[in-house]
Amino acid sequence: MMLQARELAIGYGRMQVGADLSLSVQAGDILCLLGPNGCGKTTLFRTLLGLLPPLAGEVRLGDTRITAQRRAEIARRIAYVPQAHAPPFPFEAQEVVLMGRTARLGPFAQPGKADRDAAQKAMDQLGIGDLAARDYSRLSGGQRQLVLIARALAQDTPLIVMDEPTASLDFGNQAQVLARISGLAQGASPERRGIILSTHDPDQAFALNARVLLMHQGRIMADGPASEVLTAHNLSTVYGIPVTIETTGSGRKVCLPSLHLQSDPTITSDALTIA
Repeated sequence: MMLQARELAIGYGRMQVGADLSLSVQAGDILCLLGPNGCGKTTLFRTLLGLLPPLAGEVRLGDTRITAQRRAEIARRIAYVPQAHAPPFPFEAQEVVLMGRTARLGPFAQPGKADRDAAQKAMDQLGIGDLAARDYSRLSGGQRQLVLIARALAQDTPLIVMDEPTASLDFGNQAQVLARISGLAQGASPERRGIILSTHDPDQAFALNARVLLMHQGRIMADGPASEVLTAHNLSTVYGIPVTIETTGSGRKVCLPSLHLQSDPTITSDALTIA
């Protein structure tokens, strides 16, 4: 299953947020969206999920335009992991994961043993099986995020869209979530997933060895492997601050932003207005 966007223009009504956007993702891929606030990442996600109609171009899920597919069809092909989730009731963690099975149930159907087994399997796969009976609202931020990823796994879709899956998490929980994301894309077929995620941290794209879509003022500035796209020049231009890229002893690249904006003459006034 492949998700493709071709020459998209995105926005709300007559207000265009982005244009000339093309991408593709399939099982085994990790596509990371990077860009400053307001560059169009969330609007692009909503369009890819079929929640917003494109202003131009098209989104195809498989061989069919996503706008021609029913919500139930889309839900069996793409799962969504939100940035945060506050349940209205104190559900158990497994109940939250079980909600992902609704995409597989008919109207008025109730989840059965096979659905509960699928929910538990998803939690076990992420190493949180022991949290099944815990109050979801009392879990740590990292644990809740893993529960939401487990819900997407229980939905049993070949593609997963994640909106800043490590937002507001501490350092340890960020690492834990990133490790699980990497495992989902690298798993054995047919359980291997295609992942699209957004983040504000370029180091995460390096850690995931992801393909990167670097967005700038509503357009794609660069598209390719993180090691090629996330250069000092590109990041300095997009974020409006001096940036250097260093390589650690283990060979991983890391991004180092400067805290002294005025001292670097290579950052233009145009770049400084982007942030």
